[in-house]
Amino acid sequence: MKRLLALFLLSGALSLEASAQVDPHFSQYFVFPGWVNPAFTGAFDGNYRVSGVFRNQWSDMSGGFKTIGVTAEANTKRNVSVGLNLFQQSTGTGYTHQQAYASFAYNGVRLDAEGNKILTFALQAGVVAKRFDASKFQTEEQWNSLSGFNPGVPSTEWLMANSSAVFDAGAGVLYCDLNESKKVNPYIGFSVHHITSPEESFISKTVKTKLPMRLTAHASFGINVSETMIVTPTLLYLRQGIAEEKMIGVNLRNMVGDNLSLLGGVNYRFDDAVVPFAGLQYGNMKLGVSYDVGASDLGKTVSRSNSFELSLSFLVNRSEEYKYLRCPSL
Repeated sequence: MKRLLALFLLSGALSLEASAQVDPHFSQYFVFPGWVNPAFTGAFDGNYRVSGVFRNQWSDMSGGFKTIGVTAEANTKRNVSVGLNLFQQSTGTGYTHQQAYASFAYNGVRLDAEGNKILTFALQAGVVAKRFDASKFQTEEQWNSLSGFNPGVPSTEWLMANSSAVFDAGAGVLYCDLNESKKVNPYIGFSVHHITSPEESFISKTVKTKLPMRLTAHASFGINVSETMIVTPTLLYLRQGIAEEKMIGVNLRNMVGDNLSLLGGVNYRFDDAVVPFAGLQYGNMKLGVSYDVGASDLGKTVSRSNSFELSLSFLVNRSEEYKYLRCPSL
């Protein structure tokens, strides 16, 4: 039973390597804004946006993670934005984590006469689903000191249920200043995910595990270096249960043609990884790649424990009649 519990806890740890973080994560979190703050819903210069991101973590190790996220967002002319966020993370050890959320953001609170200083409030609601494939577990009873693990040996270890689906909700607030005549445009926000702390039970009816609330604080500062270049320092802090994630970085966008911009940057996730990023935006399409270079004790001692991400976004042209929020990252 001890080994089964260890596998359960390892699967719950997901993608923060040495910490006990519960939620999966993306290094290109600006492509999946609902994961950071539902108030980012619609924070782009356009009518509609569809984005996807794929993360391959520890690909050469047994039990590596593969995470896919897809988001669709729409802006309206009534100070309202709506979105749909879907993602799934799976491992080679038989664990699958899925989340689906709908988000609603209201950005009609303007703090100045020009309407540049905007306060956005948002709600998010959906479902968190998890599943274990017990046939892929390796238990103590299946271990043989001579031949290793034998999956053909029956095991008395069991889970009360191999799947769980619970309602979940979150909320967030975002402040930004869109005045293009200013040298610096700040974006500062705070969000709470898993407000309901939903219960999940896999081992027994008497052993309840709660999905802890995740608190997120973030800040980005778009610095208008020139008419063609924007440099954006970023800060991100998350806390969930006893786990925390701290990330700092800087992103750059340089317009090199009428329809072409080059993107780049680097982020540092404390005690975990250095993440270089590169990409380009051509017309309404944006492509990005990043690579997590392990900087933790695990990353230094285990070869091929790094992670790769690929993202793609499509944008529908904006209407000049309405002032949209712009993405604070790139």
